[in-house]
Amino acid sequence: MSADATNATAESTGATAGRRPLRVLIAADTFPPDVNGAATFAEQLAVGLAERGHEVHVVAPASSSHHGTFEEEHRGVQLVVHRLKSYKWPTHAWLRFVWPWSVRKLTAPILDAVRPDVVHIQSHIVVGRGVAREAHDRGIRVVATNHFMPENLLDYVPLSKRIIPTAIRIAWRDAAKTYRIADAITTPTNLAADYLRKAIAGQRVLAISCGLDVTRYVAREGRPANNEIVFVGRVAPEKNLDVLVRALPLLPPELHAHLTIVGGGEMIPKLTALVRELGLEDRVRFAGFVSDEDKRTALTNATVFAMPSTAELQSISSLEGMASGLPVVAADSMALPHLIDGNGYLFRPGDERDLADKLTTVLTASDEDYVAMRQRSLAMIQPHDINRTLATFEALYRGEPVA
Repeated sequence: MSADATNATAESTGATAGRRPLRVLIAADTFPPDVNGAATFAEQLAVGLAERGHEVHVVAPASSSHHGTFEEEHRGVQLVVHRLKSYKWPTHAWLRFVWPWSVRKLTAPILDAVRPDVVHIQSHIVVGRGVAREAHDRGIRVVATNHFMPENLLDYVPLSKRIIPTAIRIAWRDAAKTYRIADAITTPTNLAADYLRKAIAGQRVLAISCGLDVTRYVAREGRPANNEIVFVGRVAPEKNLDVLVRALPLLPPELHAHLTIVGGGEMIPKLTALVRELGLEDRVRFAGFVSDEDKRTALTNATVFAMPSTAELQSISSLEGMASGLPVVAADSMALPHLIDGNGYLFRPGDERDLADKLTTVLTASDEDYVAMRQRSLAMIQPHDINRTLATFEALYRGEPVA
């Protein structure tokens, strides 16, 4: 977790420490069953706050044509989720959206009924924007967290490459309009905060880690017998998994290295074809979307975690690898360099030869050096503990100072 915001925040053993529990409304443009970092964080935040005794409501697009207010079970906790009527994005496998002009009308009755102490938006795009403005007009405190990178969204918008830089500038200016009405603005890392500060000059942006419940992950003792490379996350264009697949046959044959890709996404058909083209059918496994338990098992059993993405504002998946005691090999891009410090290596983005070299360095390390990398990952994950994140957001919700 970033030193900007959380290290100075006292961890609480309970939600309220003798104070009135809060009524929190989380507004998100993506929420499970969607699989992505923003959805994972929103769910983790909602569950964590509920477990600490707060009343939590979530507003999000319906995941199907079925919309309304429901009690849903998330990570074993019952949450009240207000699902707004939504429509499938035409160029995306699962993404759904709410018509922007309908959000305020749809959510005004929810705000009337819930009467939240604070609204916490997870993006400025559609649902977050509408709920933030409706809450602001009612004098309700608004906390905004940015998980947005324009480059990620533009992967699904048919634009000429010449237009993309202009589109990115417009997207950041658009984001600023919503974030300027927030009482507090956060984002997962210092790097992400720097991007946002440039877009909304004059406002403070706090770097608060998405956090992770590190107690749910298991690091095995010593070194695995097999050389198993693992990736966890959405199988999407910006993850650059073709680079990882192309790196595999460049590893020394005597390592007998295998790759497991855990997660679903629209790039699986293309990657499957690439695996076939390279003759790697017996060395690459697509696990698809799996349960949290199976995902954690895959991490525990792996030898090294690989993250070739070039659009990570924090990378919860990489944090999961670290919490499982894995060395990490990651692209030298965006926030990933902040996760590598004696626990693995960075490689040149898009360079499968350099990625193969760095993976080889990990897989051929002495047992002593390998275990040292594992221990370093476990040490580095501790500041990202979810309880620090929750305590910090509780302070922001109450309008208390956060260092």
